[in-house]
Amino acid sequence: MSCSYTYPRGYTVTTTFWFTEWGTGVEPEDLGQDPENAGRLEYHGDKEKDCTLKITDLRERDSAPYWFRLLTDQEGGTYTGKLGVTLSVTGLQVKVTGGHQDKTLTCSTTCTLTDNPTYIWYKNGQHLDESTSPQYKDPVSSNYEDSYSCAVKGHEDLRSPAVCVQDQDCNRVTYTKRRICALKGSSVDISCTYFSLYNITSSLWFSHKQSDSWRVKLIPEDLTTDPGYAGRVEYVGEKERGRSTLRITDLREEDSAEYKFIFNTQTSRWQVTFL
Repeated sequence: MSCSYTYPRGYTVTTTFWFTEWGTGVEPEDLGQDPENAGRLEYHGDKEKDCTLKITDLRERDSAPYWFRLLTDQEGGTYTGKLGVTLSVTGLQVKVTGGHQDKTLTCSTTCTLTDNPTYIWYKNGQHLDESTSPQYKDPVSSNYEDSYSCAVKGHEDLRSPAVCVQDQDCNRVTYTKRRICALKGSSVDISCTYFSLYNITSSLWFSHKQSDSWRVKLIPEDLTTDPGYAGRVEYVGEKERGRSTLRITDLREEDSAEYKFIFNTQTSRWQVTFL
């Protein structure tokens, strides 16, 4: 945040600092003294006319009005820039609009980025195009496994989350059969395929007839640990990437229920889309 200041001739500046909160009758606190800002604030100013402040590793909570304050060796010689600088910190997000055949991608932010940035587009992680427009100008792939993300030039390491534009979600579960009828006492295999752009860290099958407590805790119970299925359930073919099969043996009438597969990724907890 570039800044300059002046003060009366004959005065000597003793202290300079930036702050974000200013209450009536309360002396503002130097942002540089806040432990949360340790190593992130760089005061590039001096005690003559420059008061430039640099903030690194920006976070959303850094969004605030900022003011500069200087103290001098004279009584009453305390000055503050009344207008200040309002900082808004945003992230990048790919927004998808349009119909099935004519989708439009926009690299979206919650506020307008300054300095007329150049947007960079990536498809499946590979560099595609650069433009001063936040909209992607080329036709969008119809392959539902193709993903798009965007970044701002000069900040390529701060990409948006990837979006698979045909369903706008890069995490998917597809069930081999949605309805199964099986005889009491027999065995059944319930299968699905799944896909994610991110590393899958864990997965499980659960049933909607289990306790509703999982809906409160947001963590469903693995069927293999449910006493009602003890010795009757197993996961088959788990070594096959992108496919999972739940096998239930010695079927009982009370096993009639909706069964779902769910997985956890490195970027989201229990993220899944049912198809």
